[in-house]
Amino acid sequence: MQCTLGIDFGTSGARAVVIDQQGLIRSEVSDLFSAAISEDRVACWESTLWKLIGEIPEKVRSHLQAIAINGTSSTILLCDANGTPLYPPQMYNDTCDPASLELLTTLAPAGHPVLSASSSLAKLLGMSRTVDMTSVCHLMHQADWLAFLLHGRVGLSDDHNSLKLGYDPALGKDRSMSRGRAMPTAIAAYPDWFHQPPLRQLLPLLPQVLRPGSNIGPLQPHLADRFGIPSDCHICAGTTDSIAAFIASGANQPGMAVTSLGSTLVVKLLSPTRIDLSDYGIYSHRLGNYWLVGGASNSGGAVLQSFFSTPELVELSQRINPSQPSSLNYYPLLKPGERFPINDPFLEPQLTPRPEDPVEFLQGLLESLARIEAQGYHLLQIHGAPPLKVVYTAGGGAQNPTWQTIRQRHLQVPVYAAHHQQAAYGTALLAAHN
Repeated sequence: MQCTLGIDFGTSGARAVVIDQQGLIRSEVSDLFSAAISEDRVACWESTLWKLIGEIPEKVRSHLQAIAINGTSSTILLCDANGTPLYPPQMYNDTCDPASLELLTTLAPAGHPVLSASSSLAKLLGMSRTVDMTSVCHLMHQADWLAFLLHGRVGLSDDHNSLKLGYDPALGKDRSMSRGRAMPTAIAAYPDWFHQPPLRQLLPLLPQVLRPGSNIGPLQPHLADRFGIPSDCHICAGTTDSIAAFIASGANQPGMAVTSLGSTLVVKLLSPTRIDLSDYGIYSHRLGNYWLVGGASNSGGAVLQSFFSTPELVELSQRINPSQPSSLNYYPLLKPGERFPINDPFLEPQLTPRPEDPVEFLQGLLESLARIEAQGYHLLQIHGAPPLKVVYTAGGGAQNPTWQTIRQRHLQVPVYAAHHQQAAYGTALLAAHN
């Protein structure tokens, strides 16, 4: 029996899924980040990685042939030559200073995915203007750094994570790899506009970009011994959490979409046409012969969790009549700033008026989240994406049937819970098909 392991690092925790050659789940473990994660995210991520792998049954670990990791998009670390992070990570929803974004708009083409205050490149440019870069040798995304702990090679990424760093998958060579082949040493090309100062000075920090799922190399020997994993188990280039969720869903035709309802709300629609419009927070990843167009909102389940406990969400949702629209119109955010479908780093949360009835308040939040989702898909279609046919749902919100009914009313297409909803499952599939 040969198995592959997919590991998903999200906002509030991480999950590991092992599948066999038939796609059946052989092991599934998860762990929530501690309340102290904000004090040292890097240490928390590393300890969680070892904990997840260690909790997979030994008899399953002994059959692992490949491992891949996904992480939150545009979460970056600045590391030294040995891969050691020098500063706290910049998270997916952190933003650069306005002056750095204004400078970037003079360098990158109009409409490019990097032209967002939360893009990887905007954060890198902003940090380069405010921190000591003397010892910085590598920019690494969250998934890159966690995979580096397994394979030990710095300076590697995948084209999904690197899109918002400026890498253009349409220009890059196919860095596909197979078992046993040596990793290419040439640095993948970034667009010509990177050769303008001050981006030119940052080029040496950028990673070599590989196709998601590519074989990077074997698991480090000391880790193979520590966890009882075969020495020929190889580590694959990863992806982002939302793309992993899309892969897990099984959606494979233009017009099929996946909404990830986790801490944030992310929409992805499979399209034959590439769409990049930074003014609206729209960007496209390459996925096989198609493009995965979409965007990520800062709104989502984290806002719900800030007002209600999980048991309260379950109980109150059951008391909502989802066929009766709410008159409340919110824009639920934890803090100012939105990425998609409105790209405004200063957008203020709108959470008033708040009714005394918690059922009424929750319905207003769910209706407002559904409107944001529908607005996002409508925006994709008016800018060239195919008509929406069906929406699969991943993430914790997929477990709420009341919310699903409300969303279907707004989207006007069938809405289903994805058969496999875990991003870790999609990442395991990615590793299996390298």
